[in-house]
Amino acid sequence: MPEAGEHLHIFATIRPKSEHFAEAKAALEQLVAPTLAEPGCHLFTVLENCDEPGLLHLFEIFDDEAAVAAHYAQDYTKAVFASYQAWLAAPVEIQHLATTSPISAEQFFL
Repeated sequence: MPEAGEHLHIFATIRPKSEHFAEAKAALEQLVAPTLAEPGCHLFTVLENCDEPGLLHLFEIFDDEAAVAAHYAQDYTKAVFASYQAWLAAPVEIQHLATTSPISAEQFFL
């Protein structure tokens, strides 16, 4: 877990069934704007794996676990989680990450 004053970085791997890939990707992309508007969210982006077609990732930065819990409690997030029951080929893999060097969003996207 992050030290006091550090943000919580999350990297999720999502493996939709091939027949549900397009709808899973679209649903995740629709989460971006409302999630970024949530208090405590600093980054939330959907990534498509170039090396393994059909694999999606989320990269998220939140203030802390409470901000993540608030995100999971949102109706739009719950709706995607409910859809996962039919869409996914495997459970979502979630990794919590800590930075080892200082970085700002501006540096990240240069």
